[in-house]
Amino acid sequence: MLQKFQRYPLTFGPTHIERLDRLSKHLGGKVELYAKREDCNSGLAFGGNKLRKLEYIIPDAIASNADTLVSIGGVQSNHTRMVAAVAAKIGMKCRLVQESWVPHEDAVYDRVGNIMLSRILGADVRLVDEGFDIGIRQSWEDAIAEVRAKGGKPYAIPAGASVHKFGGLGYVGFAEEVRAQEKASWRATRCHLSMCAGTARRGCSAAVAPPRPAGPSPGREHAATMSEPMTKSEIRRAVRELAIVQTVARPATSCAIRCTEHDYHLRSAARSTSRRFHRGGCAVRGCCLIQ
Repeated sequence: MLQKFQRYPLTFGPTHIERLDRLSKHLGGKVELYAKREDCNSGLAFGGNKLRKLEYIIPDAIASNADTLVSIGGVQSNHTRMVAAVAAKIGMKCRLVQESWVPHEDAVYDRVGNIMLSRILGADVRLVDEGFDIGIRQSWEDAIAEVRAKGGKPYAIPAGASVHKFGGLGYVGFAEEVRAQEKASWRATRCHLSMCAGTARRGCSAAVAPPRPAGPSPGREHAATMSEPMTKSEIRRAVRELAIVQTVARPATSCAIRCTEHDYHLRSAARSTSRRFHRGGCAVRGCCLIQ
């Protein structure tokens, strides 16, 4: 499905699916929980799922003759950290806008963690005191204009690469990868995918899985569990846009998308998912929690 698109390799290959025995037992033992270890997908700045997107975005950036990647995120954004790392790897400059998307009281919050790594990697980091919004931000547009005004050639990557035309292709690859792993060794009588998502593209990764072949598991579905107040319409919009890029005629409503709000704690997400499966009377054998 992805062969017609250029890809700049940034990851090691398929990531391992790890069974979470103790967490499954803690939640009653009736649901088997697994984690798709996206945190182990690369040796580049600690890796992460954002590299899947960037692998398909970077060829376009190189083809545009840009010399500076310009992106935006929260102060501790994983996405901006990976943009900084990729820029360093391919020999481009990097300009990052870091906004105050998450409330915090720690005095060194803007000097450690992801933002520190971005600075170490050579990015020009600018702090902006604005709240959360995945839309097109004025601060980001200003950064692009400033790079251009100084004679640079900026390549714009929006927050989380969510509205980039190639932003969801990496998650198509992810979905195909999960399907292949399930077929090869990860046998589940009913499989639900649960993930946290601050942008619609992450949610659409559950929705863009290749159509499942006819077989003995008609009840299998894909569900996106959101940790931000995203709406189903935003997920479906992202899927429709991705289908246009891929020229794949596949309806965005062909999977179940369930949006809930809870904190970022893994056990909270797992407990919420487990309870929902039981209420629905599902004979669940597997649940994949996406990093």
